[in-house]
Amino acid sequence: MSQMNRRRALQLLAALGTTGFATACGSDNVDQPTAPKSPIKIGLIAPKAGGFKTIGDDITNGFQLFLDLHNQQLGGHPVELLTADEGETAKTGKAAVDQLLKQNVLALTGVVNSAVMVGIRDTVEDARVPLVGSNASPSSLQSVVYIWRTSYVLDEAGRALGLYLRDQLPANGRIAIIVPENVGSPDVVRGFKQGFGVTDPRIADPVTNTNPTTNPGKTTYVADIQKALRKNPTAVFCFFAGAAGVEFIKQLRDQFSGPVYAPGFLTEGTVLESLDRDALGIQTALNYSADLNNTSNRVFASAYRKKHQTTPTTYAMASYDAAQVLDQAIQLTGGTPSPQQVNLALGKIGQIDSPRGIWQFNQPRTPQQKWYLREVQRDGQVMSNVLTNELATLG
Repeated sequence: MSQMNRRRALQLLAALGTTGFATACGSDNVDQPTAPKSPIKIGLIAPKAGGFKTIGDDITNGFQLFLDLHNQQLGGHPVELLTADEGETAKTGKAAVDQLLKQNVLALTGVVNSAVMVGIRDTVEDARVPLVGSNASPSSLQSVVYIWRTSYVLDEAGRALGLYLRDQLPANGRIAIIVPENVGSPDVVRGFKQGFGVTDPRIADPVTNTNPTTNPGKTTYVADIQKALRKNPTAVFCFFAGAAGVEFIKQLRDQFSGPVYAPGFLTEGTVLESLDRDALGIQTALNYSADLNNTSNRVFASAYRKKHQTTPTTYAMASYDAAQVLDQAIQLTGGTPSPQQVNLALGKIGQIDSPRGIWQFNQPRTPQQKWYLREVQRDGQVMSNVLTNELATLG
């Protein structure tokens, strides 16, 4: 071999390096597929009947959609998604958690009812299995290690609206506050008053607490609405969701035609369809709108509409994000994750590129995120929550 040819051969070998040399020599170890990771079980807790069933369906659909778009895997591990019926009480919720823990789930998700979330707190913490809750998030849930939430803290929706209405309501206006007597209502009302101004005379009337049922009748709220309207309020602030939201607004509209403000759950999903024109003009604060123009939302909303022939809700979005953060956390743990390793990894996740916009976990393990103002408007033959303003970043 000439000196020039030898020099050229050495240059080629140097450029290839060890890996390139092995490739050139036909090594059997190159381009071999990586070994599949071990299967994992995730437990999803959601109501399968009753007034919150539609929300339970949404969070189930949101989590499953993420799996559909990611080859039924989280962190590279094939996923078996196990579901358990949350029911409507802390007792039934605890039974659901116990059922899933017996099946050795790596993590838990879901939970619609705030009373259930409070009731299962100690069970989850004692089991040391992370729960990435995708809806219920009472502010009373403090000092938790294994419970994370991808939704919101209930007082934030009230605070966002309070900050907005403080400047929008006329000086001589008055707001009547009507809420069900349940675990979440005090959070919402406290947040609203903090945002609006606790001593502001425009919200000085006593709060009207009404029946907390999730399956109300045609006259359940009539007497309490009449009581709240005796002071001739300019507007009504309320906090309802699901079937209760439908009946409350129908009964309210029989007596009051003025402005109505609420956390966005009042007009989410099937509630809006059921209310039809009774929902027109209702303004709500929420952490999500299906109209948000970002890449993540375009992918999520398009896929959701294609699969379910309906617009995604905040419940579905938060559950989709629960799957997303579990995907990232499990990926960080490496080979064979344990619940404790996943929980530790959840604390290492930075910003999440979500359909709602960029957010991240704060110290209490809840999202720091933007809140939006929406108004129900007619979109052709249907009602739609139209995004009208950005309210605040809270959390």
